Amino acid sequence: MSAGIIMTICLIGLLLLLALWGIATNNNLIAKRNRVKQCQSGICVVLKQRNDLLPNLVASVKAYMGHENEILTRITDLRSRTSSASEGEQIRSGSEISALLGRLNVAVENYPDLKANVQFLHLQSQIEEMENELQAIRRTYNAAVTDYNNAIEMFPSSIIASWRHHVQQELIEIPESEKQNVHVAELFK
Repeated sequence: MSAGIIMTICLIGLLLLLALWGIATNNNLIAKRNRVKQCQSGICVVLKQRNDLLPNLVASVKAYMGHENEILTRITDLRSRTSSASEGEQIRSGSEISALLGRLNVAVENYPDLKANVQFLHLQSQIEEMENELQAIRRTYNAAVTDYNNAIEMFPSSIIASWRHHVQQELIEIPESEKQNVHVAELFK
């Protein structure tokens, strides 16, 4: 074989390897982006499930807490707004509802009859279970976003990412108001 044929075969082989690497990298980025979307959708599913349960919880609590309607009104308002909101807005509202549910649980302490009500206890445990699931899904989402963002930024996959217009996703951030220390005494006022 002549040197020209060997060089041509090597060049074709190199181009073939480069094309296969590009295809594999692109498919990997697509899989990571879809994982982020799946996690985001999972958050929205749990928020929807929780929002479907909230009217039952609010109705149970309203029967006992006539004068403490501020928390209940705010939860109901947020719930109704999130039903038609975008996924990002649902996630932000979901964080606010989580904070309000914590305040509601403290307010419920003043009503022994309500705390003993079987239906209320069942609803409360379902919501607590969903809150735990929501926290787990949020952590999974942030891990998926970090993995995707790393793949977009790191060389050499960043070449394919910029060529295919992959953009970074945002992590779920906790608002400053929810990062503050909780003053339990204030919740009992």
